[in-house]
Amino acid sequence: MFKTIANAWKIPDLRKKMLFTLFIVFIFRIGSVIPVPFLDVTALKALTAGLSSGESMLAYFDLFSGGAFSNATLFAMSVTPYINSSIIMQLLSVAIPPLERLTKEGTEGRKKIATITRYVTVLLGIIQGTAYYIWLYRSNIAEYRGWNFECVFTCITIILVFTAGTALMMWLGEQINQKGVGNGISILLFIGIIARLPVTMATLWETFQAGLAGDTLKIIFPIIFILLFLVIIWVIVFMNDAERRIPVQYAKRVVGRKMYGGQSTYLPIKVGLSGVMPIIFASSILSIPSTILLFIGEQNVNDFWRGFFNLFTMGGWVYIGLYFVLIIGFAYFYVTIQYNPIEMSNNLRQNNGTIRGIRPGKPTTDYIAKILSKITLIGALFLAFIAIVPLIYSNLTNMRGLMMGGTSVIILVGVALDTMKQLESQMMMRHYKGFLD
Repeated sequence: MFKTIANAWKIPDLRKKMLFTLFIVFIFRIGSVIPVPFLDVTALKALTAGLSSGESMLAYFDLFSGGAFSNATLFAMSVTPYINSSIIMQLLSVAIPPLERLTKEGTEGRKKIATITRYVTVLLGIIQGTAYYIWLYRSNIAEYRGWNFECVFTCITIILVFTAGTALMMWLGEQINQKGVGNGISILLFIGIIARLPVTMATLWETFQAGLAGDTLKIIFPIIFILLFLVIIWVIVFMNDAERRIPVQYAKRVVGRKMYGGQSTYLPIKVGLSGVMPIIFASSILSIPSTILLFIGEQNVNDFWRGFFNLFTMGGWVYIGLYFVLIIGFAYFYVTIQYNPIEMSNNLRQNNGTIRGIRPGKPTTDYIAKILSKITLIGALFLAFIAIVPLIYSNLTNMRGLMMGGTSVIILVGVALDTMKQLESQMMMRHYKGFLD
């Protein structure tokens, strides 16, 4: 990886792209420390001090924003509105025929969907900004209260600042796509997660110091955690390129005086078809009870409901079990709506392609569906393993605030690998001399 970056740095235009990307990252980090006006900063720090424990949906917002959410800064909403908007548009493209037709119209269709995604992002930014302000207001963080001009002006200003930060982050990500290196939104999300790593390092250091103070067993916990982290990274890298190759034979056909086809190739199906989406879906659903309790207030519920909400505390065995089941379920759901065996079979038949030993038509469809089902199960178990192992380790060792969930690790490794692949492909294009040379 370091060799790839060093070689890319030697190419002038790639160096400009890398510097531009670093400049955008610098702007992102500056915006992440500029607080919005009209808030009590001291009371805000006391309110959000427990977010690093990761027991509610707000902890995910804080993780993805690099701590900007807990400090109520300009980029407090981070890229989550854009990610949610993209997921919504992706799901609606399957359910709504007009959007499905747009996805098949090529470049123009994708531009229209991108425009709709931007509008939905701003709308979600307004909704999330409003919800965040309501939480801050009910927690006595806002400086002005009551139904007066100052309070209404404060409310509108804070919500608009949050929304403007959402739109600005979306624009910064698009600028990286056009003039920088890598996927812009993924890069910003990557930097946000990296910015929270000091929290993990501080937790490891505190545990190690406690071991030095007398509890010898706690000296081993940080070492095992680091080894576990490296093993998880290796597994993610290995599974990222894993695929099932279905052999395909294309028949020969004559067009005029030329003969086409007659070649043997394969249909690649990646093991991680659903990516990180099942983990995001599962964690979002399981975070709803704890988030509701956060807004209601633990002191305002009786013992029954308090015990019910505590069942969904992150790290609890009930939470881990449900997490495992939901990840597998959402993996199958996502693959079902994204990959259609009938369409894949029809595309093969239209191109005179057949799977060896399988008749065209329904047998091919059934064969592809069977392969997809097996591959999805392997990919789902892989995701579930990555997601629950850190939680089980934290639960057994009582090391809280590690901020190393399965989602964050997969995002870190995936973005790093994709960025390196883009750099390598661009360097290969610039070193290609052509057949005339």
